[in-house]
Amino acid sequence: MITRNALPILEYDDTSPEVIAPDHGWSGGRLPEKCLFAFLGDVVHLYAGQHSASVAETLVTVSHDLKVYVVHAEDEDICLVQSPIGAAAAAQVLDTLVCCGCLKVIAVGSCGVLADLEENAFIVPTRALRAEGTSYHYLPASRYIELDEKPVSVIKETFRRHGLPYVACTTWSTDGFFRETEDMVRYRLEEGCMVVEMECAALAACCRKRGAQFGQILFTADSLANVHEYDARGFGTDAHEKALLLGLDVLKNYN
Repeated sequence: MITRNALPILEYDDTSPEVIAPDHGWSGGRLPEKCLFAFLGDVVHLYAGQHSASVAETLVTVSHDLKVYVVHAEDEDICLVQSPIGAAAAAQVLDTLVCCGCLKVIAVGSCGVLADLEENAFIVPTRALRAEGTSYHYLPASRYIELDEKPVSVIKETFRRHGLPYVACTTWSTDGFFRETEDMVRYRLEEGCMVVEMECAALAACCRKRGAQFGQILFTADSLANVHEYDARGFGTDAHEKALLLGLDVLKNYN
């Protein structure tokens, strides 16, 4: 049944089937249960090449082709995918992966900071403010989505085991990279958001809709903490390799 609303983004269909299934055209067979969904650029492909990862499928899009790697880690296989940027594109890819077998998903990627946090610090989001649009197609409207307790717990334990500091907090997921206005940054910070990114809420909603579990590791990149002077810093590039290895370690201990 469709829940109707004057605002289209708040209308939700919770019963009828999709016209196009997420696994439409998929020929890569069943994927491993565990998946590292990475916003890490070339680090993903370098790691896959260095560790003899196989390619389960290549997703062909108008802009680029996306390889779905399978890493053979000790006694189990882990799916490794470099995600496109933005909630809609990322959730579309993740929806396919989940429907083809990935039921334990850890995402890793960068975030901007609203609070005074140093660059390359690790963040564990416990909930996401749904200021993007994609999550509303997967779940009924709400202000926040709470991330799944089990993967969040495994992520925190992994950081403790490695002796690495982290900050657990609420993240602001937004589609409007160039619409993070001065007053909006202040407002989000006042309501408890310490960081901002573009996908977390959508990925969490997609996984919940499809029956998968989702957690995310973020690392701090650019800074909006001084709303009068944006600071790109080094955009968190020094944390890419460490984030990938931490994500894989989380999955190896995610039972």
